[in-house]
Amino acid sequence: MTTVMNRLALARDISGLAAMPGIETSVHGIAAVCDPLGALYLPDAGLLVVSDLHLEKGAAFARRGMMLPPYDTLATLTVLAAVISRYNPKLVISLGDNFHDRIGSKHLPENFRALIVEMVRGREWIWINGNHDPDGIVDLPGTSADEMHYAGLTFRHEPKNGLQSGEIAGHLHPSATVRRREKSVRRPCFATDGARLLMPAFGLMSGGLDLGHQAMKGLFDKALLVAHLLGKDRIYSVRYGNLWG
Repeated sequence: MTTVMNRLALARDISGLAAMPGIETSVHGIAAVCDPLGALYLPDAGLLVVSDLHLEKGAAFARRGMMLPPYDTLATLTVLAAVISRYNPKLVISLGDNFHDRIGSKHLPENFRALIVEMVRGREWIWINGNHDPDGIVDLPGTSADEMHYAGLTFRHEPKNGLQSGEIAGHLHPSATVRRREKSVRRPCFATDGARLLMPAFGLMSGGLDLGHQAMKGLFDKALLVAHLLGKDRIYSVRYGNLWG
């Protein structure tokens, strides 16, 4: 919850966002910037990447009789609008699980639909299909695809097994834990060994999977793996061997 409130507060302060530093990295030799709000920007291509928005998660749970606070979609779209304002990208790629279930986009309230339409205006937008929303989106601008090859990289929802050079993927919601002054802090993170990169979940009600989890096994060269953690006002970069737990 602390991470959620930090990201939303930062997004509301556009002037503060403009001064907030990202971390420069590279994927398969392509320059990229890890943004503290959880987006990846490729400056040479004018390309912004986000992953696992999980829009309408609260509504999806409500349809199953489980009540969650109904503010997740507005909060996530507020942060997304802020990061788009920061970079003004030519192309946005959303790496799957854009909605929390198959019918989320169909039942999206009109006020949220209008927010997305305004963000898409004047740019290309690719919705990568995820395991939560494999059928694509309904009545929203942009193009749906299972994966995309662009700017020398491959964009997909689920990472392929083994080492994959040039892949940018989501799905696993990577997170990492550091220990400072006898206190452990767990945060969502970008995870990269320079060959591939896994994106943190952008949806503000999405959890995380630790980089030491079995599902991460074999995806990275751990000697080169770095976690870029989303901090309160900046990115903190920590080598895998220095993570806690």
